[in-house]
Amino acid sequence: MNKNITIVIAEDDEGHAFLIKKNLSKSGVINPIIHFKDGEEVLNFFNRISAGEQADPDKGYIILLDIKMPRIDGTEVLEKMKSDPVLKKIPIIMITTTDSPVEVELCHKLGCNSYIVKPIDYDKFIDVVKKLGYFLEIVEIPNTG
Repeated sequence: MNKNITIVIAEDDEGHAFLIKKNLSKSGVINPIIHFKDGEEVLNFFNRISAGEQADPDKGYIILLDIKMPRIDGTEVLEKMKSDPVLKKIPIIMITTTDSPVEVELCHKLGCNSYIVKPIDYDKFIDVVKKLGYFLEIVEIPNTG
């Protein structure tokens, strides 16, 4: 993956976010990672209305998006981003414990690029994140600008 691509993790569970970051690194991913704890922070970042760090339109991003988050959930973030003419080209990978066929269908209908179910088992979860890291190393991602 292009090293100018920033990985955005939208995950309210600090333990899951830590494991994702740690195991992406172990799989060889050296890209910058930004972590947000809820969907509102993600939308504020990409709409450049946050008081803190804001998305750079000249950079590329990929989002690892949990569904169940406070304030604004992942499904709503997905819907809003994929309906925006600029933000819609940012790849969004749902990474969530929700394995409901209804949720999977809805997320794909709204435009997610992939849907990954986080296994409950610790070792399986680690394995899934490592495989995701290998995938991120080969995927090509467009800039947002």
